[in-house]
Amino acid sequence: MSAHRMAITLAAAGLLATACGSGAAQAPAEKPHGYVEGAEETSEAQWRLVLTGDDGRVRLLDPATEKVTEAATAPGVTGAGSDGRFAYVTVPGGIRVIDTGVWTVDHGDHVHYYKTAVRDVGTLPGAAAAITGDPSVTAISDGTTVRVLDRKALESGKLPAARELPGSAAVAYAEHLVIAGRDGTVRVHDRQGAERSRLTERCPQARGHAVTRRGAVLGCADGALLVTGRGGRLTGTKIPYPGRVPETERATGFHHRPDTPILAAKAGDRGLWMLDLAARSWKRAGSAPMVAVSGTGEDSPVLALDADGTLRSYDATTGKERDRTAVLKNPATPVIQVDTARAYVNDSAGRRVIEIDYRDGLRRARTFDLPSAPAHLVETGW
Repeated sequence: MSAHRMAITLAAAGLLATACGSGAAQAPAEKPHGYVEGAEETSEAQWRLVLTGDDGRVRLLDPATEKVTEAATAPGVTGAGSDGRFAYVTVPGGIRVIDTGVWTVDHGDHVHYYKTAVRDVGTLPGAAAAITGDPSVTAISDGTTVRVLDRKALESGKLPAARELPGSAAVAYAEHLVIAGRDGTVRVHDRQGAERSRLTERCPQARGHAVTRRGAVLGCADGALLVTGRGGRLTGTKIPYPGRVPETERATGFHHRPDTPILAAKAGDRGLWMLDLAARSWKRAGSAPMVAVSGTGEDSPVLALDADGTLRSYDATTGKERDRTAVLKNPATPVIQVDTARAYVNDSAGRRVIEIDYRDGLRRARTFDLPSAPAHLVETGW
């Protein structure tokens, strides 16, 4: 070994010995970008199907592994919703909150996926008509009052005291809460509940909401209110119905793949509505009563399940029917939940969940048999 190389080797050894000596101060290891204490970061979304059974049990189905996990005992369930991570199950005593342990954090130019342990958080008083949330808060609306919950407290396994605000419908968007009042005014609140401004556009008889990458949506008697933000300031744009629409045929609940801008809603007993936020236009499809609907994303079909149990797909641009397949014999409280690759339909009569490849002619991909009838279904992990 040359003298020069030996000198370098000895110097490096001396530095290493100094750094690792018993009296040396060691720099703390840097936490990786996106680190969440107590959670495992994964390379892809961790979807979970939350199913309420007729045996009073709430179960989670992992479509990737087909494993079914019991999450809670909750008899008498009458409804279920989600904010992406938590499931909110309406029971006779209030709202059962279940941390499903899977969620997504969208940073705009990249996304993080996480999973952790499943936890039964407890029961909140009151009822829920609609759920909306973001990483900071979750808002629960019952049609007259909006209750705001601190998301960090929920993540720690605690049920926080709710802040109550008057309002018919609400949506958490762009670090604000947008709340429509019974008089049609639309208020913008900060995360602490303080009113910061009011939108120029009104939203009479507000019902239904959605959050997408193109903005947040509130359903109104005269159409939809699209709320967008720039520089911390929110503005509203009305997307009116194409002509007069009877009260019985208006869109009062929007369904779609999370964040995507094609929304679907039942149109009473006369087919369904498709709302394209990019084009800012409504389109009607079908004519029969639909019991469940959902958009699946841009350049993807809109799905609708009719009262006979036939699943249909419609072109979101033209409104024309593309495919159809029989999936249920006796539809009872059916729901269509959609993620990036598949759609899921709960079959209570058959005690199963049916997985549909909506990009492949509504091909039935798998059937998950269950120990009880899945009366209600929501998907988390988004």
